[in-house]
Amino acid sequence: MSEPVDLFIIGGGINGAGIARDAAGRGLSVVLCEKDDLAQGTSSRSGKLVHGGLRYLEYYEFRLVREALIEREVLLNAAPHIIWPMRFVLPHSPDDRPAWLVRLGLFLYDNLGGRKKLPGTRVLNLRQDPEGAPLKDTYTKGFEYSDCWVDDSRLVVLNAVDAAARGAQVLTRTACTSARRNGRMWDITVQGPDGERTFSARALVNAAGPWVTDVIGRVTGTNSRRNVRLVKGSHIVTPKFWEGPQAYLVQNTDKRVIFINPYEGDKALIGTTDIPYDGAPEAVTADQSEIDYLLAAVNRYFKQELTRDDVVQSFSGVRPLYDDGAGNPSAVTRDYVFDLEAQGGAPLLNVFGGKITTFRKLAEHALQKLDATFPQMGADWTAQASLPGGDIAGADFDGFLAGVQREYPWLPRDLALHWGRLYGTRMRMILGDATALGGLGMQFGPRLFEAEVRYLVTHEWAMSAADVLHRRTKENLHMSAAEIEEFTTWFDQNADLAA
Repeated sequence: MSEPVDLFIIGGGINGAGIARDAAGRGLSVVLCEKDDLAQGTSSRSGKLVHGGLRYLEYYEFRLVREALIEREVLLNAAPHIIWPMRFVLPHSPDDRPAWLVRLGLFLYDNLGGRKKLPGTRVLNLRQDPEGAPLKDTYTKGFEYSDCWVDDSRLVVLNAVDAAARGAQVLTRTACTSARRNGRMWDITVQGPDGERTFSARALVNAAGPWVTDVIGRVTGTNSRRNVRLVKGSHIVTPKFWEGPQAYLVQNTDKRVIFINPYEGDKALIGTTDIPYDGAPEAVTADQSEIDYLLAAVNRYFKQELTRDDVVQSFSGVRPLYDDGAGNPSAVTRDYVFDLEAQGGAPLLNVFGGKITTFRKLAEHALQKLDATFPQMGADWTAQASLPGGDIAGADFDGFLAGVQREYPWLPRDLALHWGRLYGTRMRMILGDATALGGLGMQFGPRLFEAEVRYLVTHEWAMSAADVLHRRTKENLHMSAAEIEEFTTWFDQNADLAA
C-alpha cells in the first residue's frame, strides 16, 4: 500500500537535503530519497568554500554574487562549527588581470552583500608581510580578502539530520525507480535495503544534480526545455607547504583562478579545474593532465616546487550547471534555475544548477514555487535557524570550545577541537558519560573512536566504512592503510552498530 506524503524529493545532495529541511520545517510531510550515501556525489567534492564567487563578477553575475555574500553571513551564524572565516591572499601578477581591475572587484566584493562580520580587503607588501614569505620574489604586491570555509559533506548531513528531526523520512541507498502522475498525485516506487516501497506524493522535486535529466526522462517519463552542462572540477591534496592559517588564490595563465587552502590541519587542498564532461557522473576521476595543471599553477607562484609525488589524494566532482549557452565552461552561470511542470496535475519541480553557498535560498525559492500546491504550509523560517550542533551562543566557536574543555578536562585538545568542528554542541551525544578516553570504546586511528562511529551509524545514516572515513569525517587522510583496512573489517563485521 502506498504511503501518502506531501513532498517527495529525489537527490540527497545539498539542494535536496536543504529543500527537505525547509519543507519539513514548514509542516509538510516529506520523503528524501538518495540512491547512494548523502553527499556522495558533487556535494562532497566541492572546493569546500562558502563564498560569493569573486571571479563571477567578471561575468556580471551581480545578483548571484550579492545573494551568495548575504548567505555567507547567514550560514556563519547558522553553523559556526562547520563554517568559519578564512583570509585569502591574492598575489598580483602583472601578466594577468591589471591591479586596478582586481582592486575594483574586491571593492565590489566587500560592499555588495552588506558585510558585517568579516574583515575587508587590505593591500599586502609581499616582500614585508609574512603572507608573502612562501611566494616567489617576483611577486611584490598582493591583496587579502575574506571568505569562509565549509565542511561540505557535513553541511549536507546536518540538513538531513534537521529534516529528520522535523519529521522527514530520509532514505539513503534507495533508488527511485519510477514516478508517474496519477491525477493530482505522484505514484512513486523506490528500491532500497528493505526492498520495494511505494509512495503517493502531492508534489515531486527532482534535485538529482548531475542526474537531473536522467530522472526527468527515465524515472518520471517527462520532458524539460532546460538542460544541464556537466563540468568536471578536480582537486588535489598535498602536505601543507606554508606557515599560517591563510589561504591563497592564484591566477593561472589561462585566466582561471586556483584556490590553495589549508586542509585538515597539516594538508593543502588545491583546485579546481573546469572541463566539459560527458561521461557517467559516478565514474568521474581526476586525470593526470588535470593534476599537472594544478601543480603548474602552484609552482608558478610558490618557492617550494610541488611534484606528483606530493599528491596525497585527488578527487573530482561533476558540477551540474544550468546550460545557458556559454562557450567557455568557466563562464557558464553558477546560478540556479527551476522548471515547474504541472500539466494540470501533480507538480514536478526540476532543479538545475546552484552552488553550495546558496543552497538555503535555493530551498526557500523552491518551496515558494510550490505555494499554490501547499497553501497551508508555514512561512520562510531558515534564515534565523541554527543547523544541528550550531546552537552556539553568539556563534562563538572559540568560547564554546573553551567550555567543552572545562566540562571534559580529560579530553585532549586536538580531539575536542576535531569533534567540536564536526558536531558542535552534538559532540556531547558522543561523549555521553565518559570520564576518560577508555570510555569511548575501541580506537581505530589517531582521532577515530568507537563511540563516534556508533553515533554516526545511529544518527547520521553511516552504513559503510567509507561513509565514516570519507564523508562524515576525513579520517582516511589521517590513518595508515593498515588502520583503514582494520577499521573496515571491524565495521563490516559489526552489523549491530546502531544498537
